[in-house]
Amino acid sequence: MMKELLEGSVYFGVLISLGSYAIGMYLRRRTGCSFVNPLLVSILLVILVLLFAGVSYEDYNAQASWLGYLLTPATICLAVPLYQQVELLKKNYRAILSGIAAGALSSMLSVLLLALLFRFDHAAYATFLPKSITTAIGMGVSEELGGYVSVTVVAIIVTGVLGNIFAERFLKLIKVDEPIAKGIAIGSSSHAIGTSKAMEMGSIEGATSGLSIVVSGILTVVGASLFGLIL
Repeated sequence: MMKELLEGSVYFGVLISLGSYAIGMYLRRRTGCSFVNPLLVSILLVILVLLFAGVSYEDYNAQASWLGYLLTPATICLAVPLYQQVELLKKNYRAILSGIAAGALSSMLSVLLLALLFRFDHAAYATFLPKSITTAIGMGVSEELGGYVSVTVVAIIVTGVLGNIFAERFLKLIKVDEPIAKGIAIGSSSHAIGTSKAMEMGSIEGATSGLSIVVSGILTVVGASLFGLIL
């Protein structure tokens, strides 16, 4: 009875998605621990609810799929911190653009090296090539190159979550203190999920990280088409 009720509801998928994320945010604020990532918590909670209720992923996805249309507007909203720091960005545009380009290139090179090391076929290689750019762009790149789009989404999420959790610690470890450099490193490696952490670190970090998402996305779209010919 419960299964049929939930499967027939047009609100179940949306409510469980938003509710799980709200719980993740609450736990993050209460614990103050970066390992308690809201996105990771919400994913685990959704899986548990679906298993407990006996609802298939297909039914859940059909109900919640429209949330995916909010990805692009959410990414565009990152323009707000860019506007707030526009003078600083103009002043340091050469360093910022070269840093973002280096980040995008190193991301694609790392995937190429791993593909050669573990002998990936072209589809697997294409799947992981856009792992460091935002989902809205990465899905299109993966599909265009012949990758497995659903696996690409997982790779992008995992990359973002790892960046959100470990980026600040790693930057401290290698003694990177410059706010612009921090933002570029986080945004070009762990896209919007990492950028949420950059915004917590400071407005400059958030602005440069947001810019990195856009520029590295464009560079990866262009670069991936070339890297896709290598393997």
